[in-house]
Amino acid sequence: MTFSINTNVGAMVALQNLSDTSGQLQQTQNEVSTGLAISSASDNAAVWAIAQNQRATSSSLNSVISSLQRGQSTVDVALSAGTSVSDLLTQMKALALSAADVTLDTTSRSALNDEFESLRDQITKTTSNAVFNGANLLVSGGAQIQALANADASSVITVAAENLSLGGSILTSGLTATSSINTTSAAASMITTLNSAIANVSSALGKLGTGDKALASHLTFIQNLQNTIDAGVGNLVDADMAKESANLQALQTKQQLGIQALSIANQSSSILLGLFK
Repeated sequence: MTFSINTNVGAMVALQNLSDTSGQLQQTQNEVSTGLAISSASDNAAVWAIAQNQRATSSSLNSVISSLQRGQSTVDVALSAGTSVSDLLTQMKALALSAADVTLDTTSRSALNDEFESLRDQITKTTSNAVFNGANLLVSGGAQIQALANADASSVITVAAENLSLGGSILTSGLTATSSINTTSAAASMITTLNSAIANVSSALGKLGTGDKALASHLTFIQNLQNTIDAGVGNLVDADMAKESANLQALQTKQQLGIQALSIANQSSSILLGLFK
């Protein structure tokens, strides 16, 4: 072994080892503080790029989820109002049946007609107020729901409007804003009209219910898909915190030993002074 005061090989080796340990320690501390094994493209460009693409997809699915939830809420409001319309028609039919009784006196028929007209007008109020987010599926000219179905907006789920307004095709032209049961013949005729209207409304509600179920089912799928994507991104870039915690302690100990080794190596040159005494 050659002793030299110009070149301290031991110190150079100790310094190199200490530098490597410090670099590893810095990387481990970064992983512990961020929770990410890959936090930038410099850590692993390929994996980071894949993770970023999947993060973008997951973020886009938030918009899909919001669209589906808005659509579902709009249909739910329509279903609630449509059910009320169906109940009103049922009550109107009972009144028409009572008014069709030929033995009924004028005063009683007039009272039945007043209640009938009140229920009739309530249908208009119910359908006109079935609005969510500016959309109404139960009035004439109501816009259909087109909720986003995927992250690139290339597919939608459509729920058609069902016009339950008075005089509309579903309630039939026989039930209008001026319909009444003020005579026996009018009441008898109204029974047939109401039977048709009740059946048509039930069919319309069935279509809305099918659309609502489709939105709910797809919403569940999209939420599960987003969770799966997020978990996949985590598998790619998340740090193993238990492992990194143990590694951190080991590197801190190694760093302290490296500092001591460098200190010892730096003292080797001074030992040569003893040879000249």
